[in-house]
Amino acid sequence: MGQPGLDFPGLGVGLAILRDGKLLLCKRMKAPEAGHWNIVGGKVDHMEPAEFAARREAEEETGLSIGSIRYLGMTEQLIEADRQHWVSLLYVSEDTTGEPLLTEPDKLSAIGWFDLDDLPQPLSVFTKTVLTYLR
Repeated sequence: MGQPGLDFPGLGVGLAILRDGKLLLCKRMKAPEAGHWNIVGGKVDHMEPAEFAARREAEEETGLSIGSIRYLGMTEQLIEADRQHWVSLLYVSEDTTGEPLLTEPDKLSAIGWFDLDDLPQPLSVFTKTVLTYLR
C-alpha cells in the first residue's frame, strides 16, 4: 500500500504551542529533517479529524494537556533531502496545562520553550512556515 509522505503525499498536522510569549519546540531525531527544531505534530490517522490529530500528537509528544486550539493555515513541504512530501494543517494553542516532558525519547532529543526572537537553529521548514502565520 505504501507509506504516507514517502510513496504518496501524506496529510499531517502541526500545533504551535505558545506560553508567555515563548514557542515550544522539539529537536527531531528522525526524518524528515532530523536534527532540526520543530513544532509538535504528526500524521493524521484515517477517519481522524485533523484538529483531533493535532491535539493527540501534541499531548503524546509533550505530556501537556491541550485546551482550545485554532486553525492558522496550511503548508506543503517537499523535503528533497528526505524524499518526503507532506500537506499539513497548522494550528495554534495558548491554552495548555502542565510542563512539557520529553515523552518520546526515541523520536525527540530535546524540548523547550524559546523566545520568538531567539529561536534555536536549524529550524524545520514546517516551523519556519508556522512562524509566518504567528508573526
